[in-house]
Amino acid sequence: MRASLIALVLALLAVPAHALPPPCSGGQVYEDRNGNATRDAGEPGLPGIKVSNGIDIAVTDAQGEYSLDYVDGRTLFIIKPAGYDLAARPDGLPARWRNLQYHAGPALKHGGIPQRQPDCTHFGLRPQAAAATKGELDVLLFADSQTSSVKDVDYYWRDIVQPLVGKHGAALGLTLGDVTNDDLSLYPEILRTTMSLQVPWLFIPGNHDLDFDAAGDEDSLRTFRHHLGPDTFAWEEEAATFIGLDDVIYQPGQTPSYFGGLREDQFAFLQAYLPTVRKDRLLVIGVHIPVYEPGARGFRSADRERLFAMLEDFPHVLLLSGHTHTQRHWYHDASTGWHGLQPLHEYNVGAACGAYWSGVKDAEGIPDTTMADGTPNGYARLRVRAGGEYALSWHPARGTDDSGIGLHVPRVLRKGAYPAWGVFANVYMGDAETRVEYRIDGGEWKPMKRVERPDPRLLVENMRDDAADALRGYDRSPEAEASPHLWRGALPTDLPEGEHAVEVRAFDRWRGERSARTSYRLQLAEP
Repeated sequence: MRASLIALVLALLAVPAHALPPPCSGGQVYEDRNGNATRDAGEPGLPGIKVSNGIDIAVTDAQGEYSLDYVDGRTLFIIKPAGYDLAARPDGLPARWRNLQYHAGPALKHGGIPQRQPDCTHFGLRPQAAAATKGELDVLLFADSQTSSVKDVDYYWRDIVQPLVGKHGAALGLTLGDVTNDDLSLYPEILRTTMSLQVPWLFIPGNHDLDFDAAGDEDSLRTFRHHLGPDTFAWEEEAATFIGLDDVIYQPGQTPSYFGGLREDQFAFLQAYLPTVRKDRLLVIGVHIPVYEPGARGFRSADRERLFAMLEDFPHVLLLSGHTHTQRHWYHDASTGWHGLQPLHEYNVGAACGAYWSGVKDAEGIPDTTMADGTPNGYARLRVRAGGEYALSWHPARGTDDSGIGLHVPRVLRKGAYPAWGVFANVYMGDAETRVEYRIDGGEWKPMKRVERPDPRLLVENMRDDAADALRGYDRSPEAEASPHLWRGALPTDLPEGEHAVEVRAFDRWRGERSARTSYRLQLAEP
């Protein structure tokens, strides 16, 4: 008997790989009633659920079964339907994907995708609580946490995550790329930190999330996919549908080494998925590199036009991007290839790390890290209501000031001097249509003028860095650049000597009137 068994094993080992039974990429989707991520007796299959390999989409049959062509090295994922939740993996992320790696993949510094047995993949769904399927959807938006070290992860924890733990009330989280700053070994630590928020979290890759030792773009996100999930995905809630797209095309050994755009497999996925998406919900498209960004490393114009053509029939679309470490609103029209009935809104979300965790440290040892446009580092929130309506807001780290306005005035002016000096208001969520006004000493409200110039508050830091004999922080504050959301108002000098109150108000399209206050002093002087 033993000899026969040994002979059988040896015979199987002698069979070439191509002659073995093909691996399985099909499986079942079932109702996970006890939330243990295992199909137990009495847990029925769920029909009509979409599962994808990032190219094709299969829909489960009456028994909850699906089948897809096996593609070695790809990621298999469920498109979570509205009204359902997914069980959490041991790392806290929703159990929504499985990487297919039957044969050994390329050897990569940070591990890539481990080889695994070709067994079938099952996904468990559980009905959401009734309260979660009604009303407003609240989403946390992070961009560019961009950690280079364990020290940076600690900044991210104390500055961004810890103040939100147990207090945010959000139902979903989304990170818009550059989770790390090239050191992919930090994924487990930053994931552990992020999952302290105890909310399903979705990650989109950025240009600093690549396996830089990959031979080409097709293998450049293997480590990302192993730790954080598919690079292309969809996720459905009652109020909104989310699509995440890797838009970094890696070209090792070339100049530039990457640019913005989409792959053919992603267009195939969109072609298959978009016809199934409800048009009465908000459709949120998340990427890393802004779709509006021009230049050699910007978003390929042909891909932008192709994407826009696929979205034109959707009445409620919001684009979210990161990458720039600044913040702005962009409204696409025919000049950028959009031909929908209304301008297409792209919100370029500011960075959690701000200016790469640079600047002078405060009393808690956390860098100031104001961004180059004068926006403080932090995070955004997206609130979605029925019918495609949404609201956006920016929240500085640690909630130090939630007015949404940063002010700069000279501390003292000469009484009677020519009124050449002004108050500057950086309205972080402002755009060309934002109304901003100011008044002095409770007087008449006057309009402020939008100006494209650097924020004087950051210019002051630049000058302090220039004048310092030693570094004031690990890295200097960024060089101030023209801000798209800065306003100016002239300060009167014909008022009485002494202190004068300055009040600024901005009319945020989503949060209503916001205000901030400061003061300046008039002093008598002789020639």
